[in-house]
Amino acid sequence: MKRIVIFGAGGHAKAVIDAVEKQAEYEIVGLLDGGKAAGTHVYGYEVMGDDAWLLHNLDSIDGVIVAIGDNWRRSIVAEMIGKAAPGLPFVTAIHPSAQVARGARVGAGSVLMAGAVLGSDAELGEHGVLYPGSSVDHDSRAGRFVSLAPRAVTGGGVTIGDYTAVAIGASIIHGVAIGEHAVIGAGSTVIRDIPSYTVAYGSPAKPIRSREKGERYL
Repeated sequence: MKRIVIFGAGGHAKAVIDAVEKQAEYEIVGLLDGGKAAGTHVYGYEVMGDDAWLLHNLDSIDGVIVAIGDNWRRSIVAEMIGKAAPGLPFVTAIHPSAQVARGARVGAGSVLMAGAVLGSDAELGEHGVLYPGSSVDHDSRAGRFVSLAPRAVTGGGVTIGDYTAVAIGASIIHGVAIGEHAVIGAGSTVIRDIPSYTVAYGSPAKPIRSREKGERYL
């Protein structure tokens, strides 16, 4: 069984731990998180330190997954790890109750939680997150560092740009394109294209304001 570390020790990391444990393909060596004291534990796994631990222990692990909920912060940590340890693989975590259809593609470092669905010939880019009960339907493409919160769903042929977050219970009808670095508000119904760097919500969803790269939304 491959030995991995999980980078992150917050609430999102707990959900990732659950998916990894139930997937039963990896042994979790421990957690890394610069914001928590080394020696503390989450679900029985020790916080061993921060990225410095990673650099000194590369020979003892086979992979890493970044368990940070915010898309932009997750990208910063993934980029840091990629530069510091270019040969270390990012692994995927797919809960056994998640469904990955024929022809679907899951990018390295991504997480599919309980009940998530990735439809036929759909794609989830690197380091994406499908939370419990979310669904990306057939022939859709969700880019890198995208997240769909619980019960967020798309129709077929939808495009979601890199770093975009789709909040709880939002629905995106077939064929719609959403740009990068956008945020779709909880419970929204998206029936037309949404530009990049836009916060949109409502039913139907409308652009409300612009947002900056890296602006917090959680």
